[in-house]
Amino acid sequence: MTILVTGVAGFVGSHVARALLARGERVLGVDNFSPYYDPVLKFARLKPLRENKDFTFCELDITDREAMLSLAARYPEVDRIVHLAAQPGVRQSITDPFIYAQANVMGQLIVLDLARRLTGLRHFVYASSSSVYGGNPKLPFSVADRVDHPVSIYAATKRSAELMAEAYVHLHKIKATGLRFFTVYGPWGRPDMSPYIFAKAIHEGSTINLFHLGFVKRDFSYIDDIVAGTLAVLDKPPQEPSHRLYNIGTAGSEDIVRVIELFEKAIGKKAKIELKPGEPGDMLETSADITETTRDFGWTPKVSVEEGIPKFVEWFKAYNRL
Repeated sequence: MTILVTGVAGFVGSHVARALLARGERVLGVDNFSPYYDPVLKFARLKPLRENKDFTFCELDITDREAMLSLAARYPEVDRIVHLAAQPGVRQSITDPFIYAQANVMGQLIVLDLARRLTGLRHFVYASSSSVYGGNPKLPFSVADRVDHPVSIYAATKRSAELMAEAYVHLHKIKATGLRFFTVYGPWGRPDMSPYIFAKAIHEGSTINLFHLGFVKRDFSYIDDIVAGTLAVLDKPPQEPSHRLYNIGTAGSEDIVRVIELFEKAIGKKAKIELKPGEPGDMLETSADITETTRDFGWTPKVSVEEGIPKFVEWFKAYNRL
């Protein structure tokens, strides 16, 4: 049988596909090499996957309905889906909301419709986001919390994706699980995310802008933990058709200034910091309540920021030949 991984050239998608192949699974990967950031990094992530005989790649846009739905006839052996393709980034979603609605809402709808056409489908797992918690002042964020006050278009599209999954489960009796990821970082990470931005700025001696005057906290989740959590969920679908939601994070919240100090230590240089006011769409703090995830799957995160940041910096230097 085969697992379809969308967004397979992306940060999380490439790591998930690598882990699946390592344990002997057959993987069908889909990606469109979106130019949101330099596709060269995506090609580099994909290269080792394509060298594996159990990996098949299709260059497709998930919003291409005809092409995506044709996968049901072309690859009827697909029995699980890990849907990770999306348009990421909070701030750009405010200035260019239409591409977010297209990728994250229409894309989710099309992949869901593909899922219901696969007669042997055992589990549909997809990426949501901690952004859905929006302006919720209660911490840590629990899957039982209300999530009807998004503070960015990105968050609104991710919540829309959850609601569509709920409807498809009701209508078509599939087994679906949404994973609310919290600030994923690690080797092969996206260049638009803070860990890459911090490492690059400190190395180059350029200035880091800290918004909300530096009073920001994030639940930084190392990629190996994210992959382990994703696979643990994938391997344990609900017994009956249903839609479940789980947080995948470290169950902690790191002060952004302390995170920069860890980058300084790993790189061996001091950071230049400029404090800025907050911007629309920003969340001041994120922290995951993983009680249900640990209870249902026996999963707990293993990698602290003290261990994870040096590992990221090591990759960052190697990749950029520094």
